[in-house]
Amino acid sequence: MTDFRVPSGFEEALRPPVRMRRARLAHAVLRVTRGKGSEPANARLQRVARRVPEVMVKITGRTRDGGHLQRHLDYITRNGKLVLEGPDGERLSGPAEVRALAEDWRAELDVLASRKDTPVSLSIVLSMPAGVDPGRVHDASRAFADALFGDRHPYVFALHTDDRHPHVHLTVRALGRDGERLNPRKADLQLWRETFAAALRDRGVEAEATPRRARGVVRKSERTPVRKLRERFERGEGAMPETLKGALKDAARSPAEAAPWEVRLRQRQAQIRKALVVEALRLQASKTDADRTLGRDLEVFVRTLPPVATRREILARALGEDQGRKERGRARTR
Repeated sequence: MTDFRVPSGFEEALRPPVRMRRARLAHAVLRVTRGKGSEPANARLQRVARRVPEVMVKITGRTRDGGHLQRHLDYITRNGKLVLEGPDGERLSGPAEVRALAEDWRAELDVLASRKDTPVSLSIVLSMPAGVDPGRVHDASRAFADALFGDRHPYVFALHTDDRHPHVHLTVRALGRDGERLNPRKADLQLWRETFAAALRDRGVEAEATPRRARGVVRKSERTPVRKLRERFERGEGAMPETLKGALKDAARSPAEAAPWEVRLRQRQAQIRKALVVEALRLQASKTDADRTLGRDLEVFVRTLPPVATRREILARALGEDQGRKERGRARTR
């Protein structure tokens, strides 16, 4: 019998950083695991300790009219070269069928929508790291879309394999068959991540959807437009983004004391890491081989967690190193 127990400090870290009861689509998500037995209590912690790949589910935009939707569908089908798939195996190929779909969605919105700025569709990307079988990403994405939107919102999707990361572009009509509009909250996005991860695991792909703090990550990921602007600047092809200018100014006038939110962040990470160390040592003393293995994996996981550093602290350190190099260079030329 296992001696495993979920570490109390880490259990809090595994909870999504939002109130799940605020999710609008929770009942649909729960259908994914209905009828299946629950996994062992330590299964998720095992995946976290082994650093299995994390899924990405991201809303990339909304289309505002028929023309906008048409351009988006042209993009995800590579101007008709890729097939769009819909519910129940429906397949749309060629510019004419894609154009007809865009017109149908726009026309239905014109009849039923009461606001001019109501979006026609929601654009979602489902992605996994390089090396994952694209076919399984495709099948998991189909299951994800069917579970969440199949009986309420029309949708189409296309698999892209021309990038290192296999990913699916999923386009969902914002206006549901019941007249309700799709307006996901943060809680929905976390449930969507967990749903996609479960669908991948059902197909033999190791995947997780844990909050950043459970993995020792304290910085939010860079938004795609900001990242592209920064990369252009670093290549010498554009001006420095305003967000980067502001971050560098903040780092240059680094305060004598850490901000209250930085103190809380460090305290939370310290609690999480301490809880994991205690559990790792306890499991390593277990009589069960599986527990001892998990204990060793946990110890390695904690030892290799990244240092706790905010963006301001990282930039301040980089500025200090750059200033140090300049001063050493001036000293050598004297």
